Amino acid sequence: MRPFDYVRADDPAGAVAAMAERPDAAYLAGGTNLVDHLKLGITAPDLLVDLGRLDLADIEELPDGGLRVGAMVRNSDLAADPRVRRDHPMLSRALLSGASGQLRNAATTGGNLLQRTRCVYFQDPTTPCNKRAPGSGCSALGGYTRYHAILGASDACIATHPSDMAVALAALDATVVVLGDDGEKRLPLTALHRLPGDEPERDTVLEHGDLITAVELPPPDGAARTRSTYRKIRDRASYAFALVSVAAVLELDPDAARPTILSARIALGGVAHAPWRARRAEQLLAGAPATRESFRRAAAAELERARPVAGNEFKVTMAQGAMGSVLAELAGLGEENEDSPDE
Repeated sequence: MRPFDYVRADDPAGAVAAMAERPDAAYLAGGTNLVDHLKLGITAPDLLVDLGRLDLADIEELPDGGLRVGAMVRNSDLAADPRVRRDHPMLSRALLSGASGQLRNAATTGGNLLQRTRCVYFQDPTTPCNKRAPGSGCSALGGYTRYHAILGASDACIATHPSDMAVALAALDATVVVLGDDGEKRLPLTALHRLPGDEPERDTVLEHGDLITAVELPPPDGAARTRSTYRKIRDRASYAFALVSVAAVLELDPDAARPTILSARIALGGVAHAPWRARRAEQLLAGAPATRESFRRAAAAELERARPVAGNEFKVTMAQGAMGSVLAELAGLGEENEDSPDE
C-alpha cells in the first residue's frame, strides 16, 4: 500500500483549507467508495481529510417547507426520516434500493453524489481507462457493455453514474450546497455531474477542495394530484446496480374534463454518465392527456437521442418501456384500464 497522510477536520472551512494545501488530497466520508478504490489501486491520494467530525449530519426544515440534508447524513437515516417518507417517498425508495443495510448505515449524502463509476474496466488497473488514466483509451468500447451508457456518452467514455439517490434528487429539483475557497455556492443537482466529453476523468463541475455541505429539497408539491415514484430495473433484486431506473413526478389537472398533465419531472438512471433529466419528454407531456399513448410518445422522443453500443441495445427499449409504465402507474392507469379508442 502506498503511504498517505491523514488529518481529521474539525469544521468545513478547515477541511477545505487542508485540501487546498495538497493537490492529491481526497475527502473521506463514509468510505464505501473510496476505500474500495484504495484497495484496488485505482486511486492513491497523498492525504486523506476525514470529515467524520463535521457537524453536517442533521436534517433540518427550511422556512419555505423544504428540507436541508447535511452532507454527512447517512443514507439509512435519510431514507427513514418521516418527513422524507411523507413528502418525498421517491427519494426514500431510491435510497432503499441502492445498497445493503450495512452500506446504507455507512454511506453519506455527499459521498453518494460523488461516488465514481462501477465500470468493470475502471476498476481494473490492468486495463486502459480514460476515466482512470486520461488518454489511455476506453476498454468498454468493443468490450463488456451491459451496464454502460446509451445517452450522452462519447468516444472517450461510455460509463454510467451508479447513484440511485442522485436520480431521485434530479427529478426533485434538489439544490447542492458547496463550500470552496471562494465561499459558499449553490447549484442545481442537475448541474453537478458532467457528461464525459473529452474529459471523462472529471465526474462533476466541482473544483479540487470543493466540499458538498448539504443538499436542499424543495417544499413538497401541494397539489392533490401530484404523485411520484422510483423504479429500478436490475439483473438481481439484491442490490445490483441499475440497468435502467426511472424517477418521476407527475402532476395532473383535477379540474380538466379528462385527465390532463399539468407537469412532469423525469430522471433516468443507468443510461448516462450523469443522472439524465428527460427534458424532451417533460416538454411533450405538459398539457397532454394522461394516456398511455402520451407516455409512449414522450418516452420514444426522449430515447431518440440514444446511441447504444454493441451489447446494450436492449436498454433503449427497456428505458422507453420503464418510463411509459412508471408514468402510467402515476396517472392511475392500472392494467384493467385501457385508453379510449379515439386516442
